[in-house]
Amino acid sequence: PKRAKRTYLAMDKDKECALCSHVLVGLYCSSHDVVRGLMEAQEEEVTEEGINYVAMRNLFVREAREAMEVKVEKKTRSKHVRESAVRLEMSRTVNPFHSFVNAKMEEWLEFRKKMNPDSLTHRPEFIVKPRGQTVWEGKDVKLHCTVAGWPKPRIAWYKNNVLIDAKAHPEKYTAESNYNMHSLEIKNCDFFDTAKYHVSALNVKGETSAVASVVVKSRGQRSTSLLQVLITLSFYVSVDGFSPEHGVTFETTIIDKFEVAFGSEGETLSLGCTVIIYPTVKKYQPEVVWYRNSVPLKPSKWVHTHWSGERAVLTLVHLNKEDEGMYTLRVNTKSGYDTYAAYVFVRDADVEVEGVPVAPLDVRCHDANKDYVVVTWKQPAVEGSSSILGYYIDRCEVGTHHWAQCNEVPVKYARFPVTGLVEGRSYVFRVRAVNKAGVSRPSRISEAVVAMDPSDRARLRAGPSAPWTGMIKFTEEDPTVGVVPGEPTDVVVTEATKSYVVLAWKPPAQRGHEGVMYYIEKRISGTDTWQRVNTGMPVKSPRFALFDLAEGKSYSFRVRCCNSAGVGEASESTGEVIVGDKLDLPSAPGNPVATRNTDTSVVVFWGASKDVQHLVGYYIECSVVGTDVWMPCNNKPVKQTRFVCHGLITGANYVFKVKAVNAAGYSQSSPNSDAVVVQAAICKCHNSFSFFTLHTFLHFSPLSMYSLSPLLIQNLFYLTVLFTLITAVPGKPTGVTLLEAFKDYMVLGWNAPANNGGADIRGYFVDYRTVKGGVAGKWHEMNHQALTTTSYKAENLKERLFYQFQVRAVNMAGVSKPSLPSAPLECKEWTITVPGVPVGLHVLEIRDTSVVVLWEPPVFDGRSPVNGYYLDVKEASAGEECWKGVHEKVNKMKYMKVTGLKGGASYVFHVRAQNLVGVGKPSAVLGPILAQTRPGTKEIYVDVDDDGVISMVFECSEMMEGSEFVWSKNYKEITDTSRLTIISERGKSRAIFNSPSLEDLGTFSCVVTNTDGISSSYTLTEEGLKRLLDISHDHKFPVIPFKNEMAMELLEKGRVRFWTQVEKCTSDCQVEYVFNDVIISQGKKYTMNFDKSTGIIEMFMDSLEVTDEGTFTFNLVDGKAKGTTSLVLIGDGKELQKKSEFARAEWVRKQGPHFVEYLDFSVTPDCDVLLKCKVIETNVNNYSAVDISSKMEHVDKATPSCPSLCFIDWKSNSSSEIKVLSTEHGIVLYSTVTYYHEDLRVGWLHKYRVKSGVTGDQLWLKINEPTEKDKGKYSMDIFDGKDGVKRAFDLTGQAWQEAFEEFQRLNIGEYNAHKLSLMIDTCTFISCLDRARVVGGLPDVVAIQEGKSLNLTGNVWGEPVPEVSWTKNEKQLVSDDHYKLKFEHNKFASITIAAVTTADSGKYALVVKNKYGTEAGEFTVSVYNPEEEESKEEKKD
Repeated sequence: PKRAKRTYLAMDKDKECALCSHVLVGLYCSSHDVVRGLMEAQEEEVTEEGINYVAMRNLFVREAREAMEVKVEKKTRSKHVRESAVRLEMSRTVNPFHSFVNAKMEEWLEFRKKMNPDSLTHRPEFIVKPRGQTVWEGKDVKLHCTVAGWPKPRIAWYKNNVLIDAKAHPEKYTAESNYNMHSLEIKNCDFFDTAKYHVSALNVKGETSAVASVVVKSRGQRSTSLLQVLITLSFYVSVDGFSPEHGVTFETTIIDKFEVAFGSEGETLSLGCTVIIYPTVKKYQPEVVWYRNSVPLKPSKWVHTHWSGERAVLTLVHLNKEDEGMYTLRVNTKSGYDTYAAYVFVRDADVEVEGVPVAPLDVRCHDANKDYVVVTWKQPAVEGSSSILGYYIDRCEVGTHHWAQCNEVPVKYARFPVTGLVEGRSYVFRVRAVNKAGVSRPSRISEAVVAMDPSDRARLRAGPSAPWTGMIKFTEEDPTVGVVPGEPTDVVVTEATKSYVVLAWKPPAQRGHEGVMYYIEKRISGTDTWQRVNTGMPVKSPRFALFDLAEGKSYSFRVRCCNSAGVGEASESTGEVIVGDKLDLPSAPGNPVATRNTDTSVVVFWGASKDVQHLVGYYIECSVVGTDVWMPCNNKPVKQTRFVCHGLITGANYVFKVKAVNAAGYSQSSPNSDAVVVQAAICKCHNSFSFFTLHTFLHFSPLSMYSLSPLLIQNLFYLTVLFTLITAVPGKPTGVTLLEAFKDYMVLGWNAPANNGGADIRGYFVDYRTVKGGVAGKWHEMNHQALTTTSYKAENLKERLFYQFQVRAVNMAGVSKPSLPSAPLECKEWTITVPGVPVGLHVLEIRDTSVVVLWEPPVFDGRSPVNGYYLDVKEASAGEECWKGVHEKVNKMKYMKVTGLKGGASYVFHVRAQNLVGVGKPSAVLGPILAQTRPGTKEIYVDVDDDGVISMVFECSEMMEGSEFVWSKNYKEITDTSRLTIISERGKSRAIFNSPSLEDLGTFSCVVTNTDGISSSYTLTEEGLKRLLDISHDHKFPVIPFKNEMAMELLEKGRVRFWTQVEKCTSDCQVEYVFNDVIISQGKKYTMNFDKSTGIIEMFMDSLEVTDEGTFTFNLVDGKAKGTTSLVLIGDGKELQKKSEFARAEWVRKQGPHFVEYLDFSVTPDCDVLLKCKVIETNVNNYSAVDISSKMEHVDKATPSCPSLCFIDWKSNSSSEIKVLSTEHGIVLYSTVTYYHEDLRVGWLHKYRVKSGVTGDQLWLKINEPTEKDKGKYSMDIFDGKDGVKRAFDLTGQAWQEAFEEFQRLNIGEYNAHKLSLMIDTCTFISCLDRARVVGGLPDVVAIQEGKSLNLTGNVWGEPVPEVSWTKNEKQLVSDDHYKLKFEHNKFASITIAAVTTADSGKYALVVKNKYGTEAGEFTVSVYNPEEEESKEEKKD
């Protein structure tokens, strides 16, 4: 029999067994038992720990040592791996030893807690982590780290997760630990020291680790080949590749590799590679295996393989779309294996009729039975000129050439049950797609399938059960012959579409030897009639497809068995099944993102379709921008959400879209991706193993066919990532120049390479050679450690000797080619006094009209320090005479933003440094730089969230692997996180201001590493900071805006209405009604209403009383927002109370007969006096108005008895509406009457800081020096003895804004005019400007109840500070217990009168005086007694 192939990971030839997958699990986390053994052998450092802790620890260590009996001995790697694997396997079971150790550890921890109640212990923490390094072969490298923790952590080093025993290999490793600083030195590095090095820190509180990469470069070869990577892999995984059977280690090299291939349907395509096996062993041949999408290929009529001993060839005959995929060649030897992979694309053949779809693909047969089979296929990528209407399925019996169509009506589903097959015959199938333009070519035919019972097919596959023994057994006839079969079981609907329904069931247990057949019955829901579906011929298979069912109707199904004895009982019904599609179309995939890959390919990523069932895969389409012609990128659906589209035109602009497909059909196409230019994303690789091949090595390699350990998979990942970097070394540095020269050394500078190879530049190496008589010598290395800057001090040179220099850059991929040699430079001391040239010029934030240029200071300052720079610019195509300075004044910064550039033009720049002596030479030219904004460039924007947090946000949609956001302030990287907190994730970085202040002013910039210079900046000014702080305060403490402040009005019946209106509010807004700091609620006295749709808030009172004097407040809360509005009723409360009572009395009076119009007179043209009035009479059922008039005839116009009756009308209703007028002193409200009479009584409802009067026929109210407090509703009552009228004016909103702005304009104008006049006389000007004044704060009239205290404060101004005094009735007051006079901060003068009495009524004044003048602020104090006022009112009544 055929022997099973060996796995070449095996280490023990005698046992011929490979290590299990769990054996090679990384030893990093499982080898602390060994680490503990190594650590306990070290000397205890008792001086650093407490006595109690040492005593308990030594006790624990002694008991643990006695139990463990650990011995430290040198072991081979093979033995160590095997023992570690066994130990790991044992750890998975209950181990008494581990239980003992754990118990002791817990006991020791409890003791430790008791002995150290201060809880100073903490787990290890890396203060400084080890950093990755790249070194030359043969050199030493040292990894450093600093670790904190208590108790003091123990340190262990690992190489690729394998413990490093430095004491066992002192010639290779040296591990040191001094205080908290630890190091590992690797001596005489070779290629196999390239690895991931872990350092682990362990104490009783826990464990932590860090990792660093070491890359060793060979001097003879700048790039590492795939062969070296695989050798390294075999070294770490299989220890060695030695084959004891042949006594050699085989090394495999694959050359002449096939590239990504393209073919068309019907063509023949060959793939081949040359394989070199070293050393050559006679009669030994490797095993060569080909894979497609990780599935081994077997030779067939479509696939031919050939191995000549040197070359492996795969030939695909008559290509079809099924042949598209990732092809991998794997060469297995006794020492390991080698692989190579590339993708093969198969294009559709040209269609015969334009517009028809292309052929479907991947036709397969499933669930074959005696007369039934299910055929499936995949939809094609191109539907043609219109959508696909359906598919035709054809069948052909093997051995014939006659194709029969299985369905008359095209089916939409990519799945169809074919019935009516003949048992025992073989069939093949094909599928054709149809749309409005016609029918496509047929697909490739399926594999042949035999129509037979599945159990018979299984017996045939198994072969004969045993050889014939020569015995023949006879049995009696089966008693079940002639018996009617039983009923089938488990009848279910396996598929249900609008075209067909498929039933499946299990045969009955009692069926006899002759077998059974089946009848299927159906019933429409709601009826009791069962109809037989297959009346003509029973079916043989326990499967059946029903067609011609009404879509949307509900059916039930059952099955009966039959044989020669009759028809059995029916099975149980399936239950109601609705005919219709059960599988939905997939949803559209997410937005595709296209990134550059090579000069002819692009990598496309997209989001997977959500909630999709039975996904077949995705089709990707591309279109050149501006053509609107879409072409398929793949002709076979892929299930990954990443695909590399090959065969594109270099330099062209493409957009991509994706659609998903399942058996139900196609999804909607995704949105188009952003346009991408087809060009290489990284520099040209140094070998033919491309990034795409690496990706396929990871995702499509047939390694999954073998049993791989996790360690092997992890090493594959590490080495593949490393190899990705290896394939792209940096470009050449440029511009090697001399910066400074002395007798025995020179300082060099250069520019970093434009292309970093896809990884950060790790450093530079400088080479030199001497030049004598024009003859150059050999190149020598200047430095052995990589330089981290773009300058270098070349020492130990000989004076007056000429040297040339060249520079190479290095990254994780390797070392670049050397730069162009510098000109021969003489080593002699410079005598120049001006500074040297600035270095390190580079640009950021390239836009259409601007660019930011940055540089580093010169190495040589000259005779005095550098104090500034000059930046020059010119167009790249212009001559040297076209250089011009960007700025006139010296720039002290090391950066500058150049503006005013022309979009699309190229520019070059250089910088000159300046010191006290003068300006130095210009730097090396930077550029040319194309002034053009990258497509999709985004700028930094400022965001203030709902909590008022201010942050700057920068987004980048072109993040590469390893790209990072680097924030800077004034173009210096931010390392102090006390001012900013930076959070970066998923292409977005946010810099949050911790505590915004003036310290944060400056230019903030953000650069995305590993990109083509994606960057942006934002300048925070003082004005901008104030604006942001205001916005932040508004977000933290939002205020509900009011349209109108709280106002009051008297209503009918004497009711009082307090109301206000907010500009906007939500439905959650709540109002709190407060009177004199006491919350009031709705009841008999108060009625509240809040209309949230209009924002009007109202509170009603039936009447005003003496106790209602005070402050009414509405407090609003709407989420975080708050708002407050108040109205003060003090002093004029009695007047309002009287008006309320009068209004109520008027309402009561009008309930009975009353005058509508009082007695009045008019003079006719004949000088007759007409007396008239109007009365409303009340009856039981109605009111009626009666006009009463009486005429006095022949009144002489000139008679003294009525000298003014003829043409005078001074009735109150002749007044006009209130108007507003702004003056330089304030705001005037006035109303005009036709004629004014002294008996006309005018009353204004106003605040204290106003004056009223009459001028001619104008009734006015003047507001001096208006402020925001003067906004409100003003009303005027006019009473002529008979009738009254009320005029009101709302001085808020737009009316207030216009009036106040006009007052300010006039006031400023008056001030300017006054200033101009005062300039004539300087002394007068100063005296007026600094004259002592009372600028506000005092009312005109104060009404206060007897017994209360009065406190008034006046605002005082004057320079020098004026003298302040108070007078009453023109007599000066003195501060005592009754009158308390204060003058604070030279601005505020206050008077407090304790327990006022009626004797305190009078005229008061605040008198201020300085050398420029004297001014008095006068006001009147009126003290009243409520009881006396009530008695007076009673006497009047």
